[in-house]
Amino acid sequence: MLETKQAMLNRLARVEGQIRGIQKLISQDEECEKVIQQLSAARKALDKASHEMLACLIEENVLATEDENTSTHETMDHIRTLLSKYS
Repeated sequence: MLETKQAMLNRLARVEGQIRGIQKLISQDEECEKVIQQLSAARKALDKASHEMLACLIEENVLATEDENTSTHETMDHIRTLLSKYS
């Protein structure tokens, strides 16, 4: 779990660096294409981080089903709700 947490923090730090780079490009009046290219890369990196967190949330729900008296059907309904809400 600690390894996963550190990987997420590292990923977010890279996104933060990308955002700072975008701000610098804009302040230096760089070409719009360079800016949009970096915005796209940052968005994709943030989307990947979001997908990782969603996978973690789904995993927690599946494991909780094993520990509790929750039916598979209830767990799948909850996972569907999570997917619709966060993706």
